Amino acid sequence: MEMDERKIKILQAIINDYINTAEPVGSRTIAKRHAFGISSATIRNEMADLEEMGYIEHLHTSSGRKPSNKGYRLYVDKLMLKTELSPEEDLFIKAQLLNSALYEVDKIVRQATQLLSELTKLTCIVQAPSFEKGRLKSIQLMSIDNDKLLSVIITDSGIIKNDIIHVKRRISNEDLAKTTILLNARLKNLSIVEINLMVVNNLKKDLEGHEDIFNAIIPALYESLSEDNNEEIYLEGASNIFNYPEFKDIDKAREFISLIYDKPIIRNLMKDVSDITISIGDENFASSAKDCSIITSVYKIGTKPLGSIAIIGPTRMPYSKVISLLTKVANEINEAISINLIDDR
Repeated sequence: MEMDERKIKILQAIINDYINTAEPVGSRTIAKRHAFGISSATIRNEMADLEEMGYIEHLHTSSGRKPSNKGYRLYVDKLMLKTELSPEEDLFIKAQLLNSALYEVDKIVRQATQLLSELTKLTCIVQAPSFEKGRLKSIQLMSIDNDKLLSVIITDSGIIKNDIIHVKRRISNEDLAKTTILLNARLKNLSIVEINLMVVNNLKKDLEGHEDIFNAIIPALYESLSEDNNEEIYLEGASNIFNYPEFKDIDKAREFISLIYDKPIIRNLMKDVSDITISIGDENFASSAKDCSIITSVYKIGTKPLGSIAIIGPTRMPYSKVISLLTKVANEINEAISINLIDDR
């Protein structure tokens, strides 16, 4: 059966009306709202064809139709019109995230999570940058007590890791300064996985004659660097889903809440993401996401991805608007992180 221009216009009308109203769309409604110049009987016949083709579904409680996952997929791939953000929206997003550029990277992405949730009225989830994926930019050792040191490690993606190192005796500021210079000379620009036993043994040779300092600092620092560093997940707007009538059903709402707080599933749903990735309904591998659409993007430094950012909501979400907002916020995160790193040099 051919998908001609008239069927496409009717499908667009059904999807747009259903996104806006959450009400099944009938042929009479389309005839009244849209000047197609054809009768409701003709529209009804076309809708029957669209249903047979799998693009819309007939709800038994109503004479109207709603889009199927297949219909939404055709819509986002071929039919959806791009939404331009207003100058006010554009400036608001830029101001919010430029202000946050004064802070650490995790605070920038936290701010972005909250901002996107507020703007889309949906649930926003951000995967913070992974410490283990970065390269060391600098290491600083500072004495905070006779038996405690503070190590501050900064990566090239702006992540800061602080740890307390316990020592058996006080180490002089002069020895700490020398050790800090040595650590930066040996470890700068290495990724976490590149700091192996060979690197540690080279450090031991560099500190020959100062075994007490090596034994006090290097094993603890190596352990800190080698810890399993799963990316943090930030979530905002979990309760927004209750504003959508399709989630008034308590079982659906419970399933959604269970989904967004299941970090392993969320990490899997957010991996292998390109600039904009859209997963609709049963395209999501998790059964708990079968009633959801997930729009995901990445934020990065240059071409290096740092983390993922996702909007999760019902399949009846305003795709074009959400994509425009997500794209803008991801770009502004990139800009804010770049400013943060430039200021930190």
